[in-house]
Amino acid sequence: MNMKDIKEIAAQKGLRAGRLKKEELVRAIQETENNVACYMTDQVDSCGQVACLWRTDCR
Repeated sequence: MNMKDIKEIAAQKGLRAGRLKKEELVRAIQETENNVACYMTDQVDSCGQVACLWRTDCR
């Protein structure tokens, strides 16, 4: 997913992207959704979020 799309999702969630990097912004979105903020971290293999919107991009 490109940064423009991620920023749109963030805006829908009430988040400001500012100068956040892609990984930071996705994790902020994950937190607002009450999910584990595991995008592109060492937790990705154990997060258990198989229906995650970011899963294909993360792996």
